[in-house]
Amino acid sequence: MALNSVMVKEVDIKQGELDISAEVELPVNENTDAAIHLATAERHQEIFTPDCIVTTPAQVYLKFEDLMCFEVVDRQFQKWGVTFNNCIAIRPSNPAFPPYSGTTVLMGAPKSGWLEAMFDRPVKSVSALVTTSQKLVLAAYNQDNQLLKEVEISEPNLAGYHSSIPPNALITITGANIYRVTYCAFDGQFILDDFKFQL
Repeated sequence: MALNSVMVKEVDIKQGELDISAEVELPVNENTDAAIHLATAERHQEIFTPDCIVTTPAQVYLKFEDLMCFEVVDRQFQKWGVTFNNCIAIRPSNPAFPPYSGTTVLMGAPKSGWLEAMFDRPVKSVSALVTTSQKLVLAAYNQDNQLLKEVEISEPNLAGYHSSIPPNALITITGANIYRVTYCAFDGQFILDDFKFQL
């Protein structure tokens, strides 16, 4: 997905004049023109779009670079409406698992082969770039834990594997009222990069 940038100015009214107090760069999805929040881990409080401009983002893009290698990832992005289960941050040393942007990605662990993301409110779509050593299924569930939809990467797509699917394949699931998604690689290993969801 190509991103354009839009400059948004936060203003402060002083004695009837507009004083430019900050400039914030908002990436915009050229397909939807919707502002995207670049969400960092909670402890860093970095926000690219001030609350006075955007109170509810159309899309949230999780930035993993502030996570420590081998850090257990669960509630670091809770303020953005998502928590994780069976998830760690890694900086892959195996060239078969290349990161797409930056150096830090998510991996299912300590139990290999699966990872879960849970949302505080319903979302319309979830996407990530995935590199996997086995067939991988992304499943979406509603608030009552009923399966809504499944999509898959049908074969391993490791770098150098000569797969018909390149590494860092975009896998997206859409539907109404998604509250939880699971990634399952059937006893394989996989990494996620550029994790996004749309409200």
